[in-house]
Amino acid sequence: MDKGPRGFSLIELLIVVAIILVIAAIAIPNFLRSRLAANQSSAVASLHTLDTAEVTYSTTYGSGFSANMQCLAPPSAGANASSTAAGLIDSVLASGTKSGYTFTYSPGPIDSTGRITNFSFTGVPINSLMGTNCYYTDQSGVIRQNSTTTATFTDSPVSG
Repeated sequence: MDKGPRGFSLIELLIVVAIILVIAAIAIPNFLRSRLAANQSSAVASLHTLDTAEVTYSTTYGSGFSANMQCLAPPSAGANASSTAAGLIDSVLASGTKSGYTFTYSPGPIDSTGRITNFSFTGVPINSLMGTNCYYTDQSGVIRQNSTTTATFTDSPVSG
């Protein structure tokens, strides 16, 4: 009684491995592009959140804009929101790094009444695999982008 061959031949295994490698070669670049686009979309959304949080902070506390990003962060467990921890953004965004981008807050000067009357945020990718655009927003609420250097108020607004 002949049981016949068992398993796969070396050629069959090599063909299967080659097919898997071809599929991976097609899929991985698409995955990386998708991740880059998602990081950039997240950066724009984060800047919108930060801008909205600053306007809310100014309206709620009546003391101008915040002195730093930690003023927008959640209060410690069990504590109530205050001007030093308003709870307007999550702790991840308050850390200054989210979805491959680093966010920097620049408060404006303090006026004669002790209020900060303007601010700006920048979002810069950690490296070129995380994003290709740099972003900027200020009290105007317009988010601007630059694909070659850190964005400023003179750059083009984000479209779409």
